[in-house]
Amino acid sequence: MSRDSDPSLDALALRRRRLLQGAAALPVMGLSGLSFGQGQFPTAKVNTTKLAVTDTEVTVGQLHSSTGTMAISETGSIQAEQLAIDQINAMGGILGRKIKVIKEDGASDWPTFAEKSKKLLVNDKVAAVFGCWTSASRKAVLPVFEKENGLLYYPTFYEGLEQSKNVIYTGQEATQQIIWGLDWGAKEKKAKTFFLVGSDYIWPRTSMKIARKHIENFQKGSVKGEEYYPLGHTNFNSLINKIKVAKPDCIFAAVVGGSNVAFYKQLKAAGITGDKQFLLTLAVTEDEMTGVGGENFAGFYSSMKYFQTLDNANNKKFVEAFKAKYGKDAVIGDVTQAGYLGPWLWKAAVEKAGSFDIDKVVASSPGIELKTAPEGYVKLDANHHLWSKARIGQGQPDGSFKVVAESAELIKPDPFPKGYQ
Repeated sequence: MSRDSDPSLDALALRRRRLLQGAAALPVMGLSGLSFGQGQFPTAKVNTTKLAVTDTEVTVGQLHSSTGTMAISETGSIQAEQLAIDQINAMGGILGRKIKVIKEDGASDWPTFAEKSKKLLVNDKVAAVFGCWTSASRKAVLPVFEKENGLLYYPTFYEGLEQSKNVIYTGQEATQQIIWGLDWGAKEKKAKTFFLVGSDYIWPRTSMKIARKHIENFQKGSVKGEEYYPLGHTNFNSLINKIKVAKPDCIFAAVVGGSNVAFYKQLKAAGITGDKQFLLTLAVTEDEMTGVGGENFAGFYSSMKYFQTLDNANNKKFVEAFKAKYGKDAVIGDVTQAGYLGPWLWKAAVEKAGSFDIDKVVASSPGIELKTAPEGYVKLDANHHLWSKARIGQGQPDGSFKVVAESAELIKPDPFPKGYQ
């Protein structure tokens, strides 16, 4: 039969032409996803450890709190990771395979995180997991990832003092957030006395331990008070009275999750506002501002590496895509952006390795650069942390942040700084 007499061949040719036209319209960064085919990367070659990888799909896990007190903070990460995965799939996937996601809810409960991580790694055999927020949840799942040789992309700024073969840390460690932020406060706000307050679990306590050492040993300042409250705590009146008595130059805060809503509303009600008191927090992003309210945080400061208002081409594209998917009123915080980086870093490492095998992906990860990151540009260090810039944002009445300070260069990650352990 001739080609002219077979209409199915004409239809096939038309589909191929449309596919090629569509590929030509994709941005350059997406073309690599179309260049990987089954001939070059057969399943037997790219999956030698029995992960959930087929000829057409690769399965990953998402493990965040979609319920409980941490949902206010973690929902953005869930959304950003899904956006990245959708974008990667639209570009052809990874090594010719579309990404399938299994979502699990850690429910703001650390034993549940450990249980769900084991399910994802042992039962579902996922090729990577994007998840956790609190250090408590990360510490709960870490032994599982190391025992089962899984790979976790962890998006939250944290206290440092950790490095694992099985974790890629896409948020900041202490030198990039705590120490840089305190130095900015001492220089720009002349802060010498501090009142430390945090939620009662490992990240705030360890962060404040590092902050105290920096204040007392390096800045020669003093700590006037230090208080911790359970997750979900909502009555801060006694704390506020102590702060009024202490009269610190700076309230240095690491209150997390839903507790932030009560904390900042009660500060304002007590007359402690941004025009009268310098407050610097490690834990309020645009995500938390949806509950806190810009009117209650206005004038206070956050130490982060990313704010939605960053003025660069990468971020404008990211914000536009995020709002197109989740609505014009959706907001993007620091950890949300760091969550978005995870799937892209994993994609780059898998394609560099030519394999989904965990050990090969881990070995190929150091040195990977993301020139398309919304925060600007990042690169992955051999210690599995990112080189990033540090920034200070001042809360605005509308719930946004005005960036008032930025580090001159990318800060090399140092999860084990001397003198702080």
